[in-house]
Amino acid sequence: MATAVSFASKYAESSGAVPRMRFGHKQIFLPNFTITLLRTPFLPPDFATFIVPLDLNKLDLKDYLYHAYNVRVLSVRSYVQQQRVREDKPSAIIPRPRRWFRPRAIKKMTVQMEQGFVWPEEPTDFKAWDKETYDTVKEAQELDKKSMRPESINEPTPERTSIAEQARRMLRGEETWKPTWEDVGPPVEVEKEVQMEK
Repeated sequence: MATAVSFASKYAESSGAVPRMRFGHKQIFLPNFTITLLRTPFLPPDFATFIVPLDLNKLDLKDYLYHAYNVRVLSVRSYVQQQRVREDKPSAIIPRPRRWFRPRAIKKMTVQMEQGFVWPEEPTDFKAWDKETYDTVKEAQELDKKSMRPESINEPTPERTSIAEQARRMLRGEETWKPTWEDVGPPVEVEKEVQMEK
């Protein structure tokens, strides 16, 4: 492939033709980190706040915003927010007592830009993203996680609570018991003896 490209470029130079664009030789550097832009309605329009990795410094963020988005930054302020100490890791299904764990700190940077940036209005209709299904699944996961904890043995389940409420209504006479099966009459023999002809 390299010989074909070099031959084509030599031919283009000798014939006086306009050289074509060469593919595969331009170096592209993609960032290996994540920067999150936060919604900050309490700040002026020319300020923006980001969550950045802990090893990213002010010059890196300034350079990144200029080269990736062509945004000129006048000043950068940063601070590291420590997380609260908690028992065990948040991913643990059953947290172990007295196993202290401090989550990783969060680094935030606030930049002042030359030109202002106004956030679009927050959406009010979430049907396009199927938020109802997401909320239902999240609520079911929270109930399932809560039922796995050791202290959940002492708490009544939703089924037990509804049965107890139904029993109270029956004792007060507000509701009468009805069987879930239906009486269809006397039993009928399904399998009958069949007489075979001789």
